[in-house]
Amino acid sequence: MRCPFCSHDESKVIDSRTSPDMAIRRRRECLRCERRFTTYERIEESPIKVIKKDGSRVTFDRNKIRLGVEKACYKRPVSIEQIDQLVGQVEAMIYEDGLREIPSRQIGELVFDALRELDKVAFVRFASVYREFQDVHDFVDELQPILENRRRDR
Repeated sequence: MRCPFCSHDESKVIDSRTSPDMAIRRRRECLRCERRFTTYERIEESPIKVIKKDGSRVTFDRNKIRLGVEKACYKRPVSIEQIDQLVGQVEAMIYEDGLREIPSRQIGELVFDALRELDKVAFVRFASVYREFQDVHDFVDELQPILENRRRDR
């Protein structure tokens, strides 16, 4: 592994752990400059194709999920670790199915459900883009079940 600080080719592994997002986290130390850095190993499987609304197919990219979740969680009390965990859970569910292709709508539903549990405001933000809300009535329709659950819980 090449050191990101001095570009030396040799490092030693100090610690290895599995992470919830289907990766192995390794702490490494460069044998030349002795600085420490973290690397992640992921299993490389045959890539999953995402079927877009227009019928085109693109390679699955977890970073697209992450960007959407980060936008929905902007200025919300949601930590980077929580976002990482959510993205990891969604990715794990996608790979668990063992399918070679998955509709983008199905991925959106997985993110949608996970955000509903994590943060209600982020959930509504994501829903407004994902479900393509046209007016305030669409928001009300989406919020109605949340408000009813809140009334019942009191």
